[in-house]
Amino acid sequence: MKIYLIRHGRTPGNLEKRYVGRTDESLCEEESIRLANACFPKVDQVYTSTRKRCIETAQILYPNQTPIPVEQLQECDFGRFEYKNYEELKEEKAYQTFLETMGESGFPEGETLEDFKLRCKNAFQEVLKQCGKEKAVAFVVHGGTIMAILDAFSSPHKDYYNWQVGNGEGFVADFYMEEPRKILLRNIKPL
Repeated sequence: MKIYLIRHGRTPGNLEKRYVGRTDESLCEEESIRLANACFPKVDQVYTSTRKRCIETAQILYPNQTPIPVEQLQECDFGRFEYKNYEELKEEKAYQTFLETMGESGFPEGETLEDFKLRCKNAFQEVLKQCGKEKAVAFVVHGGTIMAILDAFSSPHKDYYNWQVGNGEGFVADFYMEEPRKILLRNIKPL
């Protein structure tokens, strides 16, 4: 089975380089037009995060599909950093610690990176259990969600930060189930 991991299109917060996690904002109008002109491969099923930006992107890219929203595929809870950008955070001690630890310190009043990655890994596994004989499945989700999934299942393995992806971009991978029930994503290529 082919797995397509697609990051949602640009939002106003993305354009301002903000940490957009729990904020539920729509796509920019120009982004909707850009995505409508994009060519993405056909799939049998589409799964999304429950956030507007993911559902709207899926509806544009796959107008003949009914996306299935999965709450646990949401972006990280950025806590006190939510909807702020570097300029607004650069003087905060907690933000400096966050940068120095490559995110390992977690987000104050939000999720830790490890909890976020585990949530995404588990949600992805659960969705794949529901897949029947689909030949191609798309996940229209968040950049962090894609990074967490590929950190968990890429073969050969690459770490979380190696999987950054732009808005409206993504990866295609071949899905393999090895014994004992180990999921692997191989032949990972940019879309």
